[in-house]
Amino acid sequence: MPNPMHGKRTASPVINASLALIEVDRAITDLRRGGLVIVRDAKSIVLIQAAEAITADCLARFVKLAGTTPTLAVTRRRAAALKLTEPTQEPRGTVLLALPEGVEARYLRYLADPAELAVVSGAAITARPTWPGDTADAAVELAKLARLLPAVLIASLTADAAAALAARESILTLTAAEIVDYQGAAARSLRRVADARVPLEGAEDTQIIAFRPSDGGIEHLAILIGNPDPAGPVLTRLHSECFTGDLLGSLRCDCGDQLRGAIGEIARTGGGVLLYLAQEGRGIGLVNKLRAYQLQDSGFDTIDANEQLGFDADERIYLPAAEMLRQLHFLRVSLLTNNPEKVASLTRLGITIVERVPHVFPANGHNERYLRTKATRSGHLL
Repeated sequence: MPNPMHGKRTASPVINASLALIEVDRAITDLRRGGLVIVRDAKSIVLIQAAEAITADCLARFVKLAGTTPTLAVTRRRAAALKLTEPTQEPRGTVLLALPEGVEARYLRYLADPAELAVVSGAAITARPTWPGDTADAAVELAKLARLLPAVLIASLTADAAAALAARESILTLTAAEIVDYQGAAARSLRRVADARVPLEGAEDTQIIAFRPSDGGIEHLAILIGNPDPAGPVLTRLHSECFTGDLLGSLRCDCGDQLRGAIGEIARTGGGVLLYLAQEGRGIGLVNKLRAYQLQDSGFDTIDANEQLGFDADERIYLPAAEMLRQLHFLRVSLLTNNPEKVASLTRLGITIVERVPHVFPANGHNERYLRTKATRSGHLL
């Protein structure tokens, strides 16, 4: 079904890409505040709503607007955690859960969130995998982009019904491709928007440079220390933001030590850059990280906790980092990291890794299990 905004697009492909980013960003906002979104591809059109926003009134309205009993789209990891599907060699992907008629909102929230108490649904739930990149897959990806639990209420619509519903209820319509392509397109659209000299403790000759995507989304920062030679190799650290560790000094992780240690090491060696990436909680967001912490307190390790919530062990992407390095003209780097995936990702994205520089800090009495899991299950070189 054509989106009114799509029909008005006559600008260049670059502008078209920016409009697509803006539409996805608007849909993210709608989903976060409990709103509805329509997602379409060449084969199907669906109405969606984030599962964690569902109340009894919301569910009744959704059923009324859709005209049918909805299904729940969850990740394959979440379906396996619920024992509705068997664990597989390929745990990625989306599963549709057929819901019994008259299902209660609180049961939907239980299916989405391991912190919710289970209630009797009154009927068995069947699970059916979907095709990668289809509307259900894109709908769950949109929930992830919104930093919500990766579970959405979903109902099929005809083209005519979708058009009427979008017009009557002012519901935004997106294509599945726009959602799936969003992170890459946003990273490629990053532009330098501001910079300032910010003397830091132990690194007084420091400049902070902000990069913003064209949809006006959250900025990534480059902390430039000294005056590194672009001919390189430039000592570089990729650091994903960690509110609890970086700002509050949490002892559950080693993020604060890594941040401050990297700034000190870069300054000591004469200069380099630390990229501060807006990817809290390995890309799942602060709220979901706190949910994962709650699961860790009940016995799960950091990877299993993410997977119980329905996320991959690590949801980060490194295209923003590669784009920032390109714009800074740092194409040859010495990478300050213990994570081989960062080396592999930047290499795939065209950045030459001259060497990997170890970046290890001692355990503090609270994060031994966290560090052990990083080493034994994530392959970190600790």
